[in-house]
Amino acid sequence: MSVATDSDVRSDDDAVDEVDEVDEVDEVDEVDDEGQFLQVARQGALNLTTIDWQHADADVRRILDGATGEFYDDFAKRSRPFIDVVKQAKATTVGTITEAGLESETADTAQALVAVSVQTSNAAETNQEPRAWRMRIYVQRVGDQVKVSNVGFVP
Repeated sequence: MSVATDSDVRSDDDAVDEVDEVDEVDEVDEVDDEGQFLQVARQGALNLTTIDWQHADADVRRILDGATGEFYDDFAKRSRPFIDVVKQAKATTVGTITEAGLESETADTAQALVAVSVQTSNAAETNQEPRAWRMRIYVQRVGDQVKVSNVGFVP
């Protein structure tokens, strides 16, 4: 005959602690998803607003690597004329995120608003005033990655 010791017996408090730990893991996953969605939206905005005419092909490749769906298709179609114009104008833009936040999210998608200050220079004008842009960026989980699925400018 075996006798149960205190360490063999589970109390209701132990079961509650285990449930609390599972809830905390779920909350961490939600925070991780939210953080990943927002980080991808922020990076997408930077990729779109930071272009150097001397590296335009690589900059456009970076945008496409982080894109999916309709946004990927549209940007891919327009990328060659875009690169040509950037190189011809010797344009350089540098984006800086000023604010960003998620508007909504589901398990696999999110919509973020990202405010960007964009400093532009080109062969004709080297010291232009920075411009403030607001972008609505949609992101979507694709396999184990999150990518930009659509971009819109907000007036």
